[in-house]
Amino acid sequence: MTDPIVSDGAGTPDAPGVPAAAGWHVDEARRAAALEAYELDLLRNSPALKQITDFAARLCEAPVALVSLVEETRQSFLSSTGTNMTGTPRDQSFCAHAMWGSDVMVVPDLTLDPRFVRNPLLIDPGARFYAGAPLVSDDGIPLGALCVLDMAPRPGGLTPLQHEGLVVLAANVLARLRDSREGAAWRAAENDARRAALDSETRFRTLADTMPQMVWSTLPDGYHDYYNARWYEFTGMPDGSTDGDEWNGMFHPDDQERAWAVWQHSLDTGEPYQIEYRLRHVGGDYRWVLGRALPIRDGAGRITRWFGTCTDIHEQKLALEQREIISQELSHRIKNIFSVISGLIQFAARSHPGFAPVATDLRQRITALGRAHDFVRPHSPQSRPHMAQDSLHGLLDQLFLPYQSADGARISVTGSDLVVDDRAATPLALLFHELATNATKYGALANGSGRVTLAVEVADDDVRMRWVETGGPTLDGASDHVGFGTQLIEMSAVRQLGGAIERNWRPEGLTVTINAPRASFSRSGPV
Repeated sequence: MTDPIVSDGAGTPDAPGVPAAAGWHVDEARRAAALEAYELDLLRNSPALKQITDFAARLCEAPVALVSLVEETRQSFLSSTGTNMTGTPRDQSFCAHAMWGSDVMVVPDLTLDPRFVRNPLLIDPGARFYAGAPLVSDDGIPLGALCVLDMAPRPGGLTPLQHEGLVVLAANVLARLRDSREGAAWRAAENDARRAALDSETRFRTLADTMPQMVWSTLPDGYHDYYNARWYEFTGMPDGSTDGDEWNGMFHPDDQERAWAVWQHSLDTGEPYQIEYRLRHVGGDYRWVLGRALPIRDGAGRITRWFGTCTDIHEQKLALEQREIISQELSHRIKNIFSVISGLIQFAARSHPGFAPVATDLRQRITALGRAHDFVRPHSPQSRPHMAQDSLHGLLDQLFLPYQSADGARISVTGSDLVVDDRAATPLALLFHELATNATKYGALANGSGRVTLAVEVADDDVRMRWVETGGPTLDGASDHVGFGTQLIEMSAVRQLGGAIERNWRPEGLTVTINAPRASFSRSGPV
């Protein structure tokens, strides 16, 4: 059970018993000027403020909630819940006391407070309990309060949650007031050029309404306040129905959380907004749309507005999906060709036993090529490899997978990673398959304790790959035999990658160093 919050306060000279706010000394002339800076008529009974008073009443379990601005002789209710009153004389205002406070003012029983015992509001409508969060402008000027009233006293005051909720809701009221003041200040500053501004706006709306894209704009805090005619034609929504945060409800349910997160990131950082999502069409179906937005900044670098567009990319998206399906099907057929060739070799080896050793080597090489192709081929989100498909480390991990042991990696790849494409995948697959196979037959991987390290170094436009075997049988010098595998290594490293290869038969194990131009690994070049 949370403890109730009751505050009485020490008081100000003008309002005894009320906690003193930083701006308690502000005179009425300054307060009147501050209130005139807001477009109060536009805010009065606005849906945004009505939502706040409705929620404040529910939160505090009170029959009445008000947004009250205290003027020189009267308090006006910009929004109200639970009453039809539009205001009262200032001398009857509880908020005229609360607005000077630095925290929520809570009066558990108005009949016991000497400030209010003769207040007519205790008779009609019979108020007994009051809690009001002060509304203080950014420059410290008290404007009024967001308050709740009850017709029964509450000795316990507010719960901590209700207290915190009133403070948060009051901040939201101030945000709406701030938007109103900024809009009014902008229009006042442009008053001398109003006709030109109206002409400019007319031209903008005309241009925006003739564009094929949907055009929208928001306030600096991301509040959507403008859409062109194309938006309403596309969505079929009534004018104004998607203002504020309601735009997110137009997205496919699966895209809403992602779209909101990307938009919030742009608001927080000022970075351009770009995202693809599915937008509900007038016919009820969802179409793919590309959303983009850029911030407009003033001379001081502050964001004054966001302008954005939505472009229908549904047909292009479907075409790309079809192209991806076809590409995957072609890749799948190529993979099947590798399998068929491998099967034919195996069948030939059964018919010609003397061909079996060569057939085995050939099948393994084809399998390595198939593994490399499978890594770089187009994939669906479900079949895509864990590592990036343009990663050298990722490709090597796939190639070395058959040579690793269950209890750890016998071949480890260290050093730099770099981009590879399908052109480089074939010679790399042949090169390192031969090295790994030879290490399994004659080198470090021929016993259980041997290990191989492949270190990759990138320097400017060159790539150096150093294959080091350790822990295998002791070597007694270079081999004089030059077989097909050796020729295949030379062909892959020198002819296809355009590099050079150097071997060193150390007693503790073979070392192979391959140097190749970086450009031979990828058409896109260095990244």
